[in-house]
Amino acid sequence: MIERTLLLVKPDGVRRGLIGEVISRLERKGFKIVALKMVIMNKETAEEFYSVHKDKPFYKDLVEFITSGPIVGIIIEGDSAISVARMIIGTTDARKAQPGTIRGDFGLSIQENVVHASDSLESYNREYKIIFRDDEIINY
Repeated sequence: MIERTLLLVKPDGVRRGLIGEVISRLERKGFKIVALKMVIMNKETAEEFYSVHKDKPFYKDLVEFITSGPIVGIIIEGDSAISVARMIIGTTDARKAQPGTIRGDFGLSIQENVVHASDSLESYNREYKIIFRDDEIINY
């Protein structure tokens, strides 16, 4: 099933020069990039983006980290994009992520794990609108 998903190269990935590596892995897997931009997320946007974690003890750290530098938002399109992208990036805790995944190869910790990817269609539909306007997305 052709679907879309959102990925973010987080501030640690941008600082470490891993934008091209992330994009390359997605493209080599056959995904089309339908939207791409670099932004600095402000606190209000970060709070909205991570609102599902608002009552969790790590919420404040998520907001502080994602606003600590530029991020790159990427929307990809392809067969089973959500589940395949999650497989490509690896588990959240980079210390436990499989080698060969983005987080397994480049992540340093549970927070500095290089990328975010929407975990469901519902998450994608909520998250992409926080980063992109509809007129910024290309329809092939």
